[in-house]
Amino acid sequence: MRIEGIECFVVESPPEQKNPYRWLVIKVHTDKGVVGVGESGYHGLPDAALAAIEAQKRYLVGQDPFKIEHHFQYLYRFAHFRGAAITASLSAIDIALWDILGKALDMPAYQLLGGKCRDKVRLYIHIRGDTPDELAKDAQRAVKEGFTVLRFSPFSQKFFDLSYSGLIEDAVKHVAAVREAVGFGVDICIDAHRRLTPAEAVVLGSELERFRLMFYEDPIRPDSVQSMAEVAKKVKVPIATGERLETMYDFRELLQAGACQYVRPDVCLCGGITQSKKIAAIAESFNAGVIPHNPLSPVSTAACVQIDACIPNFTVQEYTGENEPPKNVMVKKPLKLEKGYLVVPDAPGIGIELNDDFFKSHRTTPRPFTTPIRNDGSVADW
Repeated sequence: MRIEGIECFVVESPPEQKNPYRWLVIKVHTDKGVVGVGESGYHGLPDAALAAIEAQKRYLVGQDPFKIEHHFQYLYRFAHFRGAAITASLSAIDIALWDILGKALDMPAYQLLGGKCRDKVRLYIHIRGDTPDELAKDAQRAVKEGFTVLRFSPFSQKFFDLSYSGLIEDAVKHVAAVREAVGFGVDICIDAHRRLTPAEAVVLGSELERFRLMFYEDPIRPDSVQSMAEVAKKVKVPIATGERLETMYDFRELLQAGACQYVRPDVCLCGGITQSKKIAAIAESFNAGVIPHNPLSPVSTAACVQIDACIPNFTVQEYTGENEPPKNVMVKKPLKLEKGYLVVPDAPGIGIELNDDFFKSHRTTPRPFTTPIRNDGSVADW
């Protein structure tokens, strides 16, 4: 079997959409008719990863698709340039090659990675609201639907223009409202979206200890492992981070520094299924849990579940829902959702098939740059 070609599809939401999406999905074709699907996780600038894949085609076409690790090493080491566009492109290819291997052998990818550790995957779902009351109502709705882990941002829309104490107070009110609404029988987690300084992160983390958060995600920007470690040492709430990291080496250094208790690899950014499995093993050696990042399409969800199924230190899976457009029409049959869990599929490869009709009719609308600006004219973290 040989790789015959690679198709790329960019799926982007209209510019006015409140919660925009930007997905780069690929199909790897072989001369035997077996087709693998993958996804790139460089959703900030998918065109950059697309350009990388177009260049990598020159090597991949004509190659044996089963040499998954070899192809990653060959392309990753080429010229020794690093960056998210490169690892995201390799991630998409890696996922697609595992899909091809599984389909060729009529086995799920997880079976080829050591077999199942579990039959279903616990999920956390995002809840939304601009006020504490809105968040509380959405939390109750999610619990009624069967979800036992909820995640949300605790900040108001104009958080970056609040005073220091006002920012902390605002976040505490949001978290308190959700905890009161669902009680302690449901796990809650917050995502700071890298918006805080280390000083703010430590103070807020201390204020939130009484709410028994499952994790405190990305309290500061991921630029400095040392700074993240300083926050983790001063806060008793477990830290989860890693969604912007690109290699297993980044995760090793993060864990060695004691910067988190949970790692958040993005299977579509950190090197695909192959590297995610390695990252999970590194985390296991530090007794750290794995919470895969997944704000992307059903392809990413399917790839995440393959990893979740076969690692012993899986904790919970990010899930943004597959029952709304365009996700509900991107694949022929979505993974089965059961009361806050995804059932691990028995289908070969990564367990899904793309709906070709959707990709034939979809038109992209590139997202404008919308980094927020404070009242004083300076740039804020969104």
